[in-house]
Amino acid sequence: MQYIDFTLQGEYIELNQLLKLAGLCDSGGAGKMLVASGAVRVDDCIESRKTCKIRAGQTVRLGDTTIRVKGDDA
Repeated sequence: MQYIDFTLQGEYIELNQLLKLAGLCDSGGAGKMLVASGAVRVDDCIESRKTCKIRAGQTVRLGDTTIRVKGDDA
């Protein structure tokens, strides 16, 4: 299992953009396709909303990679 710690630069980030910025896909469009395929889980639930707002304290999982989202004050 690989872990990535991602620090927010605001209140939230859209799921497809998080996948791109974390290096799990090449573009926001590719991130949307990953979400649409059912491969992405947010807090252990399959997430189908491509631009779902991800906030500090949530975890996002794609395959064996988990992104831990932290606030910029953490």
